[in-house]
Amino acid sequence: MIPTTSMKQKARQFLHILFPILITQIALSAITFFDTNMSGKFGTNDLAGVAIGTSLWIPIQTGLSGILMGITPLVSHLMGSKKEGDVAYQVTQGIWLSLLVSLLVLVSGTFALSPVLQFMNLEPQVHDIAFRFLCAISAGIIPLFGYTVVRSCIDALGQTRVSMFITLIALPVNVGLNYLLIFGKFGFPRLGGVGAGVASAITYWVIFGISLLFVYRSEPFRSLRLFRSFHFMSLRSFKELLKIGLPIGFSIFFETAVFSAVTLLMSRFDTITIAAHQAAINFASTLYMIPLSICMSLTILVGFENGAGRLKDARQYGIMGIGTAAVLSLVTALVLLFAGSHVAGLYSDEPEVISLIRHFLIYAIFFQISDAIATPTQGVLRGYKDVNPAFIICFLAYWVIGLPTGYLLATYTSLAAYGYWVGLIAGLAIGAILLLSRLVKVQRRYAHNKPSAA
Repeated sequence: MIPTTSMKQKARQFLHILFPILITQIALSAITFFDTNMSGKFGTNDLAGVAIGTSLWIPIQTGLSGILMGITPLVSHLMGSKKEGDVAYQVTQGIWLSLLVSLLVLVSGTFALSPVLQFMNLEPQVHDIAFRFLCAISAGIIPLFGYTVVRSCIDALGQTRVSMFITLIALPVNVGLNYLLIFGKFGFPRLGGVGAGVASAITYWVIFGISLLFVYRSEPFRSLRLFRSFHFMSLRSFKELLKIGLPIGFSIFFETAVFSAVTLLMSRFDTITIAAHQAAINFASTLYMIPLSICMSLTILVGFENGAGRLKDARQYGIMGIGTAAVLSLVTALVLLFAGSHVAGLYSDEPEVISLIRHFLIYAIFFQISDAIATPTQGVLRGYKDVNPAFIICFLAYWVIGLPTGYLLATYTSLAAYGYWVGLIAGLAIGAILLLSRLVKVQRRYAHNKPSAA
């Protein structure tokens, strides 16, 4: 990354950082998409089982990955303030923390998985598929969290094309393994939805290995001497990383977990409704990769400019990123409005399921527009290292307002399952407004403290 002086230069650098991140996020989302899609083609019970398993796994994965992504603003600040020599040590501490987090998840899952699934009172076949899917995917937890740290460092250095290349390698690996293991092709076992979990676990090991090879042998990572010296765990470094990472992780967890909570609450509806809801959520999550990628880009760019004391440039990047996300959300809204039937057909061949998916996608139009404002705004706030208020706002918007509203509408009105989506829309809209208000306050505080830079 380089300092910029004009909006044209900023736009060029913004797109240079954003485009590879967007491709990377879409490819990562496509792994979940193909898990769900190919399981649905195998059978409705497999689609529902993978849907339940994914609903339990995704909030844990994204929330804990968010904690480890705290390495991104730390490294971008170090690079902006010309402290490149400290990067290798910080990344090593991130790897240690990822290992501890992985072990914590594995131990917790050993004791908690069966009781949670029993509590949900699922149909026996759906319960069995969800349990075995989660057991299979757990084999890839350690490399997945390790890759999160390495990738966060790669992106913080502005080398987002490297992350894109690694993920584009992973996608065909995952799809190919899904084909072999879900449908039992070429002599492989016919595992159904469980095969998607096995394929994902193997894929996580592949991308972690490739990422380590890149940072060890390629520039500019090689000159930073990443992983060339051994460093013991440091509680002080953990504290610094967690101070930024925990609020980020909680913010992401609150947002993703509310969607999973809705899916779990929908277990009281029939299997077709669960499958249709999850298919619609899965596609909406794929569209969410656009504002999420802009969010990650803004964290890198605003963190770099803020670390160098160029507050005017940091503010201009924020405006550019949030505006871009808002415009693109209108484009994706048109896709959902006019191509809903075609999208639904990607997930199922059953007319009743397709019809339900299409109805759910209409509601997805409204909350993805709010996401386009709220998510990039969080990225800007992370660039300023202002992370605590954001996770409080997310908690209030999603869990105090959104989910209870959805439950009341689904339980006591004729909206039924659609009531949950109305509640989500309300929560996301309020969250977007509160986050924008917080950003304005933070930028004014920085301008007051450093008037010459602003």
